[in-house]
Amino acid sequence: MLKIGCHLSSSKGFLHMGKEAVSIGATTLQFFTRNPRGSKAKALDEKDIEAYLAYAKEYGIETIVAHAPYTLNACSADAKVREFAKEAMTDDLRRMEYLPGNVYNFHPGSHVGQGIERGIELIADLLNEILTSDLHTTVLLETMAGKGSEVGSRFEEIAEIISRVECKDKMGVCLDTCHVYDAGYDIKNDLDGVLLEFDRVIGLDRLKAVHVNDTKNPFESHKDRHEKIGEGYLGLEALYQVVHHPLLQGLPFCLETPNELPGYAAEIKMLR
Repeated sequence: MLKIGCHLSSSKGFLHMGKEAVSIGATTLQFFTRNPRGSKAKALDEKDIEAYLAYAKEYGIETIVAHAPYTLNACSADAKVREFAKEAMTDDLRRMEYLPGNVYNFHPGSHVGQGIERGIELIADLLNEILTSDLHTTVLLETMAGKGSEVGSRFEEIAEIISRVECKDKMGVCLDTCHVYDAGYDIKNDLDGVLLEFDRVIGLDRLKAVHVNDTKNPFESHKDRHEKIGEGYLGLEALYQVVHHPLLQGLPFCLETPNELPGYAAEIKMLR
């Protein structure tokens, strides 16, 4: 069964998210672990989580993607910013233990003038501080577009971070279609070649989730602006090929396009 869904609001709880997902034909979902522009996380409602888990089992919602706030910066030049990222991510992983067997995705961060090497070092250091062997969650580094001083727009940078992490079995990657195309990986005209490169540099066994987004900007633009499916430079055919590629089957595909629920329902239908 194709695992496809979209980003949903968690403001009304997990069971509500599950019901929204089913209402639009989704079999997975993504949510922010806390306010994406701030630090606040809702208090956990264990009864709601139990109800969601039962509902998800009944309706076939499988691996879901928790997304860290995109404002976190694990490789900031400011030690206080890095400490905040560590505290938030540690708390998120603690909370994810109530939903075992899922994935937690984060943007590696921006080195803000320190250089890629220093950025990689700081991200790996943070991961080594927060990852433990008893976690039931896989932490994903998201592929980035290379905007500004972002770390993670090249597969080699992702691979280097993972190589420095002690609990490697807790690490994976989320490939974002908009980001990789904007970064210079031509998934529109050479998807097979890009996946071969990913496998050579990182290993396809590390790929645990895919963000399915069209892009408002042309190839290798390093911009990172998502577009609705079929309305951007990637187009529907290229994204359909991603979702149905034999090497990617079984992964959760999550839409992050500028949509409301009816738009997501239409995109899921298009991509099935």
